[in-house]
Amino acid sequence: MKIVSLYKDRLAKERGAVKKDWGGKISVALIYPNYYRIGMSNLGFQSVYGILNENPAIVAERVFLPEQEELLLYRRTNNTLLSVESQAPLQKFDFLAFSLSFQNDYPNVLTILDLSKIPLMCKDRAENYPLIIAGGVTTFMNPEPLASFIDCFLIGEGEVIVKKFFDAYLDFQLSTVNKEETLRVLGSVVEGVYCPSFYKVTYREDGSIGSFDTLISSIPSRVKAVKQVPFNGPLCQSKIITPSTEFSDTILVELNRGCGAGCRFCAAGYVYRPPRIIEEKNIFSSFESILDENTRVGLVSPSATDVPWIERLTSTILERGGDFSVSSFRADSLTTDLLKNIKKSSQKTLTFAPEAGSERLRMVINKKLTTEEILEAIIRIARTGFFHIKLYFIIGLPTETREDVKDIIGLVKSIRHHLIKESKGRKRIGRIRLSINCLVPKPFTPFQWFPMDTVDSLKEKQKIIKGALSDVGG
Repeated sequence: MKIVSLYKDRLAKERGAVKKDWGGKISVALIYPNYYRIGMSNLGFQSVYGILNENPAIVAERVFLPEQEELLLYRRTNNTLLSVESQAPLQKFDFLAFSLSFQNDYPNVLTILDLSKIPLMCKDRAENYPLIIAGGVTTFMNPEPLASFIDCFLIGEGEVIVKKFFDAYLDFQLSTVNKEETLRVLGSVVEGVYCPSFYKVTYREDGSIGSFDTLISSIPSRVKAVKQVPFNGPLCQSKIITPSTEFSDTILVELNRGCGAGCRFCAAGYVYRPPRIIEEKNIFSSFESILDENTRVGLVSPSATDVPWIERLTSTILERGGDFSVSSFRADSLTTDLLKNIKKSSQKTLTFAPEAGSERLRMVINKKLTTEEILEAIIRIARTGFFHIKLYFIIGLPTETREDVKDIIGLVKSIRHHLIKESKGRKRIGRIRLSINCLVPKPFTPFQWFPMDTVDSLKEKQKIIKGALSDVGG
């Protein structure tokens, strides 16, 4: 079978995959509802895989949304979706556990259930089907769009809630009782577990929630997201290394979680409060073994320059003969010493998020960054060496005017001017890449109740930016 061969080829290229005997164990299909190369680049997904397989009573295997050619094979042969490790059909597992990082992946959850020949709706699934659970940052924000399809949600950070959930399942010997009783026990004793079937939700005409009531007394009326505070557990890092990801043959390591900047559009700055940084002694002791196993490290952080020991860490990696890349920076705190270390690495693109072109609009969204600070950072970068620049902007922000949109153009042109000026005499000049995103107001942020801009308006703004920059290579 071509699909089995494909999965065995993937396994052969990986380092760190866990293959367990199923005998007497709880079986969990850990599902990332997108393609393999995307799911394997997701640090949260990899972290949960490690947590589950550290438990000797659990066997966890990965499942991904098939890519187009793979999907055609499944459709043509009428085979059910298989796990990567043992190529087992999903109906054989005790649990299907979805890891949800992006709302755009919600429809893929239904595609995966359909490919597995599992009824989509909770109410249509008999006792012989797996219990279907879901977690991840989008479930913190709003699990309701999937409430009819998921038996229970794990609301909180995986390091804490996943372990507590399965420890309770084992301690209460819930494999011997029916689904409803299993959900009742877990929803009653494990903080952060939300079982939609035990709640009655009514909606107003405008789609907002009118009431939210519990149907049984032992279930909490409000489900609180569980967080890892203090932030002193094992490092959140890649468990499997493979060349077939967005970060090829790179071990990803989380340096800090959450962000204290409080940008008013950003969910990460609110749902991951309080912002936390790994203790310095923990990160350096952990890196002793990391650098022995793999020499390329991806340092994951909302802003690496918020980490006070980032320069010393990058120096240590280089001194040990390793390589690194850093996800993103704040322009106002990027130091020359850190830039010099990055220059010695293989990283050639630096990422910033001005978000808005005008200082006025940046103040509205609480992005406390002046145009002068942005340009000073660009000058510092260009003087240090050759780098490409990637800039993130948002259109459709509250109070945005046409002048604010034009200010994006002006800022990009100013950045380009300084990049060229400071690179004079070099054979190459770094390229500037723009990522222009449309604001989608997120729950629990100050902008949650602002309406999204219209499609026509957003397209017009994109057209203005593209038209103005096309003549300068934009």
